[in-house]
Amino acid sequence: MGTQMSSARRGVATDEMKQVARDEDVTMEWLLQKIASGSIIIPSNNVRKQKIHNVGIGRGLKTKVNVNIGTSTLNVDPEAEVKKARTAVKYHADTIMDLSDGGDVGAIRRTLLEAAPITFGTVPIYEAYNYGVSVHKNPMNLTEDDFLKAFENNAKDGVDYTTIHAGITKEIAKRILQVQRHGGIVSKGGTITAAWMLKYDKENPYFEHYDYLIELARRYDVTFSLGDALRPGSILDSHDELQVQEMINVARLTRRAHQQDVQVMVEGPGHVPLNEVAANVRLAKSLIGDVPYYVLGPLVTDVASGHDHIASAIGAAVSASEGVDLLCYLTPSEHLALPDADEVKAGLIAYRIAAHAADLVKIRDKAIKWDMAMTEARRTLDWERQIALSIDPEEAARIHSRTGQHPGNNVPCTMCGGACVYIMLPQQRRYEKDKELQQAG
Repeated sequence: MGTQMSSARRGVATDEMKQVARDEDVTMEWLLQKIASGSIIIPSNNVRKQKIHNVGIGRGLKTKVNVNIGTSTLNVDPEAEVKKARTAVKYHADTIMDLSDGGDVGAIRRTLLEAAPITFGTVPIYEAYNYGVSVHKNPMNLTEDDFLKAFENNAKDGVDYTTIHAGITKEIAKRILQVQRHGGIVSKGGTITAAWMLKYDKENPYFEHYDYLIELARRYDVTFSLGDALRPGSILDSHDELQVQEMINVARLTRRAHQQDVQVMVEGPGHVPLNEVAANVRLAKSLIGDVPYYVLGPLVTDVASGHDHIASAIGAAVSASEGVDLLCYLTPSEHLALPDADEVKAGLIAYRIAAHAADLVKIRDKAIKWDMAMTEARRTLDWERQIALSIDPEEAARIHSRTGQHPGNNVPCTMCGGACVYIMLPQQRRYEKDKELQQAG
């Protein structure tokens, strides 16, 4: 059984490719070429049991949005995570990641895979960490086999893509102790891996045994999401030498995976000041080539606690308009607590707005049709249509109806009332026309 990339390179259109071609309104010939070159990916594990709606990620397609959920060592409530997963699906997340590191992470992952029939990602190092805590009683007592077994477990369960922190090497880990960083190392996976390497003076198992990971990825058609262990955790650290050095390694690892028909996307920051967001995308693309770029935010300020979904959606819109292909959302609870289902929704809606705003730049001819339909609905005071076209119809309906208005009534809203522009001008036009008819009579 081959991978999506190997099929494309043979000129064979898979069912997943046919789905993406329909969704994106592109030709199969065009799509096959892009998947074969690695500029578009369709994460789709070949042993996943349930039928899912596959999405394409990459240049020339709609910007996609990912939702993160999952337990922590301080909060293990699988039912709450299922509720979040269902919220993500309801409000049209394109992909979902289970970042659980507390509780029985394997059982939680399998439960969430069933609850979320969309493209599904994980971070295997979290399972290795969990295993270290529960079995070894110390996460630093992990073995190389523990790292590798965690990846294999995720692949066997049907996970479509995995974040692998393979770009942080022992050499870079030693540099961490010498380079002053304002925000430190904020990637959990990166921190676990770096601490392990420094304790044992050993190479990163995901780097050392990368060819073995490629072999497993080919077997299950798991897409690598090559992680940025050294992403900046403060806008003060943006584009420092650690971040750039890791990205250079990731670029090399991307090419090695492509040589074996394994799909890859590359992850990016993080915290980046607004004036550097576009530069970050251009730098990344210049290093990694024309492969999908997946960013967290980026956050354009560090002081928006409680509203980080807004602060990061600003960076997300700019980064996506510059060429980012997949946006990882943040919620209002980022930096504060695990999100609840309502915060998952808030973050997802903010990022879907950012993604569409970017698509109006990247694929304007296709994306603008949505806005054109909304413009017509507003001009004609068609409230039912306006609400249906909204990115969050439930919230639009709630706000519109809270003063007793009903979508079926073509009357102005309470914002402008009788001064509604779509009433005043038509009335004046009718008055002028009636006046002309009277004078002619």
